[in-house]
Amino acid sequence: MNQEERRNKIEAYGQAHAQLVEALQRFPQEMWAFRPAPEDWTIHEIVVHIADSEANSYIRCRRCIAEPGKAVMAYDEVRWAQALHYGDQSADEALQVFKWLRLKSYRLIQSLPESVWSQTLEHPEIGTMTLEDWLTIYERHVPEHLTQMERNYTAWLKQK
Repeated sequence: MNQEERRNKIEAYGQAHAQLVEALQRFPQEMWAFRPAPEDWTIHEIVVHIADSEANSYIRCRRCIAEPGKAVMAYDEVRWAQALHYGDQSADEALQVFKWLRLKSYRLIQSLPESVWSQTLEHPEIGTMTLEDWLTIYERHVPEHLTQMERNYTAWLKQK
């Protein structure tokens, strides 16, 4: 990826919280607990997942910068959602956690030297990842979940 592509991804990455908050306003609160199918997550659960994912992302970013070549942990997001009772956690608090973790990483990566972007970390499921790979994954994480929320909303409207 060239510097301009990276800069665009960094800016999109930095806008994710605002994008998420804006999107959530489109979905009525009464449908946030709607589950389209037994294996699907509710909007509420997705919001809590985004915060937990960002906590993992925060550590992965820093590990790649400060300790290149080191391993990071994988986690079973479905098990986390169940075992941590995502439906019982505060979505508002999760949004705040996401906001601040994302902002800290956004500010950190804005001025990294070119050489850091090729540094790597070892992910047990993905394998070797560069910091650029990390950026690509997390820059698209929220938009992917917004698509999932839209599907939930469409299913909710159909069953009304």
